[in-house]
Amino acid sequence: MNPIVRSGAAARAGALLILLGPLVSWGAEFITAAAWQDPPYSPLYNWVSHLGLTGPPQTAFGQVAHSPLGAVMDTGWVIYGTLLIVGTFLLFDPRKGARPIAIVSLAVLAGVGVSLVGIFQGSNANVDNGLIAFHTVGAQGVMLAGNIMAIAVGTCGTRIGLTKRRSIASTALGTAGLIAFPLLMTDVFTGWMWNIGLFERAVIYPIMIGHALLGSSVAATQRHRATHPPAPLTARANS
Repeated sequence: MNPIVRSGAAARAGALLILLGPLVSWGAEFITAAAWQDPPYSPLYNWVSHLGLTGPPQTAFGQVAHSPLGAVMDTGWVIYGTLLIVGTFLLFDPRKGARPIAIVSLAVLAGVGVSLVGIFQGSNANVDNGLIAFHTVGAQGVMLAGNIMAIAVGTCGTRIGLTKRRSIASTALGTAGLIAFPLLMTDVFTGWMWNIGLFERAVIYPIMIGHALLGSSVAATQRHRATHPPAPLTARANS
């Protein structure tokens, strides 16, 4: 099958950026959550986006929020979104048809979405001034586009350089995230609000794991090709 990714330094750089994005976000999440001690942050109960609140302690969306290092989380999200967009443009070759164009488009939607979550906080102030719309659109955009991207990557795995197992894993991750999305929305809009953090992460983490899987797989493949170039055609013919 014809590959839909570039080769050489651009592809290696793109793969590493895609891999670095979720690692930066996870690092920022760990640091920010560890600093939230009044009361301690609960990853299963508390909203993920409340980690990015930089204002004074407040009760937002039914939960008490106090994130002393909210700016760290916001920065992590913006970096994640930027690395995803740049990395995808470097890795995928849009000249190879509709598949890479679709994946790049989904990556842009997901990258812009997670960046909007970091720029426009889910605070009471933004609810009052209407800017919460950007936060909501960004969050739901990355949840949908990110999981669909994981499925698209999985179905095109051999054209990208993923093994069969990793292709199946990417597809399964995206499918699991899409199944969890309506469960999250039901939890929110029915007012049940049970373990919001758990449901959010069930939607978000498959996306992040999928990006880490994509970046690490392609980086390894590109590195192998760089260190083990194919033998010249004449040498192969003589052998």
